[in-house]
Amino acid sequence: MPRFVLSLDQGTTSSRSILFNHQGEIVASSQKEFAQHFPQSGWVEHDADEIWRTQQQTMLDVLQQAKLTEADIAAIGITNQRETVVVWDRRTGVPLMNAIVWQDRRTADQCRQLNDAGFEPAIRSVTGLKIDPYFSATKVQWILDNVEGARGRAEAGELFMGTMDSWLIWKLTDGKQHVTDATNASRTLLCNIHTGEWDDALLEKFMIPRAILPKIVDSSGVVGEWRGVPIAGIAGDQQAALFGQACYTPGLAKNTYGTGCFLLLNTGDRVVRSNNQLLSTIALQINGVREYALEGSVFVGGSLFQWLRDGLQIFDDVKELDALAATVDDSGGVVIVPALAGLGAPHWDPFARGLITGLSRGTTKAHICRAALEAVSFQSIELLECMQRDASTNLEELRVDGGASTSDLLMQIQADLMDCEIVRPKVTETTAFGAAALAGLAVDFWNSKEELAEIWQEEKRFKSQISEEKRKQMRAAWDSAVEKTKT
Repeated sequence: MPRFVLSLDQGTTSSRSILFNHQGEIVASSQKEFAQHFPQSGWVEHDADEIWRTQQQTMLDVLQQAKLTEADIAAIGITNQRETVVVWDRRTGVPLMNAIVWQDRRTADQCRQLNDAGFEPAIRSVTGLKIDPYFSATKVQWILDNVEGARGRAEAGELFMGTMDSWLIWKLTDGKQHVTDATNASRTLLCNIHTGEWDDALLEKFMIPRAILPKIVDSSGVVGEWRGVPIAGIAGDQQAALFGQACYTPGLAKNTYGTGCFLLLNTGDRVVRSNNQLLSTIALQINGVREYALEGSVFVGGSLFQWLRDGLQIFDDVKELDALAATVDDSGGVVIVPALAGLGAPHWDPFARGLITGLSRGTTKAHICRAALEAVSFQSIELLECMQRDASTNLEELRVDGGASTSDLLMQIQADLMDCEIVRPKVTETTAFGAAALAGLAVDFWNSKEELAEIWQEEKRFKSQISEEKRKQMRAAWDSAVEKTKT
């Protein structure tokens, strides 16, 4: 009997493959970074072929590491950076251009025009989303309008489009399957989240031919195979993390600290309409039945730390950030608002630009590093406050995951400033495990959510250690700085 599930975690800066056993333990893992392309200010692109090559290499690497063959793998689960989209020739498999990344802001003017024309309420009622360059629809429209001959070829049925899950599945199945799951579809600005289908009025609004779209399928269920191994789980990275954190019941929430930060609250079978600029999104679809979540998105989380390393060259390795930040008790009045790709929820200002304020002659690298950790924390706090108002609930704990969640200092700062208990699981690779769990459920590797919930275990809990007065003082400085970034 196959003893493992293989998870493909296709992220914003790297492709990873992770093997999980029946106890949810990591048996082997492999990760390869790929290039980030910035053709113009505010533009972000990836080479889709490079993503495929790196993902394929990591798959083969983990099998080799664990001395396994395809026969040892029960199923493959896929999780991916959402909203990033590629358009390719359905016959040759050649992309028309680089994939346009979720962080890309090139369609900001177009989105502002749609907002100014009053289209957002109607679009939001169908999709649960705001009109923003973040989502896939205007990216696809831009490709069709700006690549020579693309629109005509799309209308002739010669092209396919897809988010990274669609692209990988098409490659893994040698072009036999063009699908996406409901969670990824719900992030395109083209899907009716109430019916789980592509919306004709939205396709017309964004001038996207239906023929280029993938079929929408369940998040857990066999959709094809790679070398005889069923591809059985698909979910956008944040929904996968929600599932991997065992947030199976309404009221449970998680925050992922990755390139960005993404806070999701399970709302069950109810689409909660946000009055606080959050998003309503599909959290899961199994056997055609959908569950939903409220979501807040921070565009710049861990990528702020990369910018401090690569852009400002404050340190050589991101691991040094914690050590530097720990040498000071506070940021010395320095506040960083990392609007390097505009502001996400709850501000939704694609034209905002970042700033560092509160500098003095006494400011050191350590203060800037500390301010960076606080910036990530404050952005997440804004999301949680909105979420609690929308859902009429008061969260007592927040489950955390993602690469930066391994920082004890960041998690303590988050608990201090949020005044909420922060709970980190033993296995922080919850995004990858969520995809594995969805795949394993589909092939009876695991029998139920209850069995999966028993795998999740708490590793450490962080509680606030600062005074209410100090918390309010720091928050006031943050709020003042944020207003200065807005257009």
